[in-house]
Amino acid sequence: MIDDMQHPVQIIPIPAFNDNYLWLIHNQRKAIVVDPGDAAPVINTLKKLNLDLQTILITHHHQDHIGGVELLLRTYPNAEVFAPKLEHYPFKHTPVGEPQQVYLGDWVSSAKVIDVPGHTLGHIAYYIEHDAQQWLFCGDTMFGAGCGRLFEGTPAQMQASLQKLTALPASTQVYCTHEYTLHNISFALTLEPGNASLIKRQQDAKARITSGQPTLPSNLALELATNPFLRCHMPEIQASLHTENTNLLQTFSAMRGLRNSY
Repeated sequence: MIDDMQHPVQIIPIPAFNDNYLWLIHNQRKAIVVDPGDAAPVINTLKKLNLDLQTILITHHHQDHIGGVELLLRTYPNAEVFAPKLEHYPFKHTPVGEPQQVYLGDWVSSAKVIDVPGHTLGHIAYYIEHDAQQWLFCGDTMFGAGCGRLFEGTPAQMQASLQKLTALPASTQVYCTHEYTLHNISFALTLEPGNASLIKRQQDAKARITSGQPTLPSNLALELATNPFLRCHMPEIQASLHTENTNLLQTFSAMRGLRNSY
């Protein structure tokens, strides 16, 4: 156990499908994977780095987030799976929800479970504080400069879930699961073209993509400055949506509707 704690903890993205990231947390010995929609790239990475899979964290039931779980459990039968208690899964798992804490082993801090309905009704996020760092694994609730589609929940639920996440420390690293950042920024600029932080973020994101790097993780301070779904109170956004004389939820709903067809 002491030896495990002596190795620095790293978080790396494993690309999958067209634009998914399967996040792998490891200390050069043991590993945790978040939302493994595809087992093959996870197994390849674990073998390449000589890691033992200890834990699987699931945020919601969509196939691109759980499709690899059963093969991973056959390959690493001692791995423990945590998944939302309000959703059903075909594999063995421990159901969790807010305000539970998930024990992740002696080498990394426990994860706080946060209920974030909207994309799905049972969607959860995992928040970890480790060595003065804060990590948020939020599945398809928050994206870089965006948020998830409302497949099951309501605009009010998603807005409340996002507000819950933005109450975390501004330095929190945001590990979402799709590389949608550039397209989201393009949409955001149609609503808030005068946002200098958003313009800079577009430049930075383009540079990262050009160099073959992911635009993620983000952090909450950057999201608060550039993510339009967190900025429904901004006059420029309200003017673009013609919602100046309505409430913030109506602004949010109008924005989400526009983004669905953007």
